[in-house]
Amino acid sequence: MISVEGFLVGIIFGAAAACGAIYGVKKWCRREIRGYLDLINLTADQRHKVEKIRDGFLPHVAGIRQELRRCRMHLADLIFSTPLDRDRISAAVEEISGLQLKLEQEVIEHIIEENEILTSEQQRQFHAVIVQQFRGGGLGIHDVPGRR
Repeated sequence: MISVEGFLVGIIFGAAAACGAIYGVKKWCRREIRGYLDLINLTADQRHKVEKIRDGFLPHVAGIRQELRRCRMHLADLIFSTPLDRDRISAAVEEISGLQLKLEQEVIEHIIEENEILTSEQQRQFHAVIVQQFRGGGLGIHDVPGRR
């Protein structure tokens, strides 16, 4: 026969375990996604290598994104300026296109660099993540905010 105390202790431990599990899931869901490999389980050594790669990559692409935003704001001003200067608008569009190309190239190079530290199984998972992220037509996580 189960005692009342034993039953209550069981309920308390069960509730504590459930709370811990819920906390863990919520924490995992709230984690910051800074790159595609945050979506894959990595070893501690791999995570360290990824952070070293990101130390150079993330600030670099942040600068490109900032320049893209600046150029787009300039383009918006040109589009609504009087008198309209189509040559300056075209030049601004070309500058934006060049920056988008540069961002795309940097992201691709970054993906190749990260892929080199993965196991074969992780590379298959990484490929699936990349396909899913690129499906929207942009660069997924690394795209310019507002373009996604």
